[in-house]
Amino acid sequence: MINIPVEDFIIVLLIFMRIFAAFASSPIYGHKAIPALVKVFLALVISYIVFLTIDKSNLVIEYNLAWLFVNAMKEIITGLIIGFTLNFIFHGISYAGILMGFNIGLSMASELNPVDGTSGNVIGDLLYFASLLLFFLINGHYYLISSLVYSFAIIHIGKFTINQPVYELIVKYSAAVFIIAVKIASPIFVSFVLIQIAEGIMTKVIPQFQIFFVAQPLLIGIGLFMLASLAPVYLYVVKYLLKGYEDNLVTLIRAMGQ
Repeated sequence: MINIPVEDFIIVLLIFMRIFAAFASSPIYGHKAIPALVKVFLALVISYIVFLTIDKSNLVIEYNLAWLFVNAMKEIITGLIIGFTLNFIFHGISYAGILMGFNIGLSMASELNPVDGTSGNVIGDLLYFASLLLFFLINGHYYLISSLVYSFAIIHIGKFTINQPVYELIVKYSAAVFIIAVKIASPIFVSFVLIQIAEGIMTKVIPQFQIFFVAQPLLIGIGLFMLASLAPVYLYVVKYLLKGYEDNLVTLIRAMGQ
């Protein structure tokens, strides 16, 4: 029979709370296709590895439910913030696809995103899953684990406090969702504004011409052609944004440890 010290068990449990909360709210590990038992097992393995590597000399453990509950909530909030911050970039990319699909004329072609349970059009889902694939290719799923391990060196167990820099960074990163969406969708926006101006001119020049029946299929064709032409640019932009958010995650962790 293996005798596990109560103090070590509590430390591993608190570490597990942070890691599992980050996995549950992150874009990759929080996917519904991954069974809950797999997430729990992976979080337990990483928690044990982190337990063997962190400095436990300064930890003061109190053996009461109130202390355990308060510190468990701190670890859960810390993990949720770390995991959910990465979702901002994916929400921005998905929203950009929704805006582009609306301008192209595919707003009625809505689909259910199985990741977060929201509905969007085909273009939004296409960009979202393409960004997830890029996230894998640049080893973003490894970076999330390394960021979690790094967070225990900056945010010690039970030491997290919600301060002003954390508020400001969360607001800044969440506001960047709309900025990212507008920047990615701007080529489609500008092109379709020019096309709509041309439609207005044609309507005034030839009033008998049914511009809607001609322009609508043309808009879909032009939009899909532009998406295919700009695909390499979009892949580079998304890759740059994902790498930038890795640095933003480190900045957030340091702010949480102040």
